[in-house]
Formats: sequence, structure tokens, C-alpha cells
Amino acid sequence: MARRCELTGKAVLVGNNVSHANNRTKRRYLPNLVEVSVPSEALGKSFKLKISANALRTLDHVGGLDAFLGKARDAALSPMAKRIKRDLAKAKKAAPEAAAAA
Repeated sequence: MARRCELTGKAVLVGNNVSHANNRTKRRYLPNLVEVSVPSEALGKSFKLKISANALRTLDHVGGLDAFLGKARDAALSPMAKRIKRDLAKAKKAAPEAAAAA
């Protein structure tokens, strides 16, 4: 699995360590990834995702996984996150039809 956030697409960056003598050596800037279980209210289950700490804070800010995926662009999402977003769209579409039938 790549070192990439499944929700924001944040990945490894490359730069230089610069010494006092201005010697430059390559280095990698790794994202702060954490593996968490994120619940979805609409689907009624949790998903285990590898996301950045920044994305975790954003999930809390916008109101959970469902709200985040509703606003997220597909280009930044992992295949698993795209699948969850597609399932959420199906669940939202089915909810009004189920309410109308009752």
C-alpha cells in the first residue's frame, strides 16, 4: 500500500536537507498517516481507512465520513473511498423511495 491518504490524496514529498555548509542531501517528507475505523451513519457500518491526521480533523469538522465524501472530488479518493461514496449515493437515492412507499 502506498503512503497516501485515502481521502485527501496527500502523499510523500521530496526535498533536501540543507546543512550549515549548504550541502544538500535528498530526503522524503512522509505524511502523518493513521489507520482508523470511520463510521458511516447512512450505511450503518464502519470502514477501516488509512488517512492523514489532517483528514481526520477535517472529518470531525465537516460532520463525518458521509458529509466529507459528499463534497470530495473523485480524483483525490482511493478506489475504496470511491466505492464507499458510490454506495452512499445509492443509499441516499433509495431512502426517499422507501419513505414514499411506506
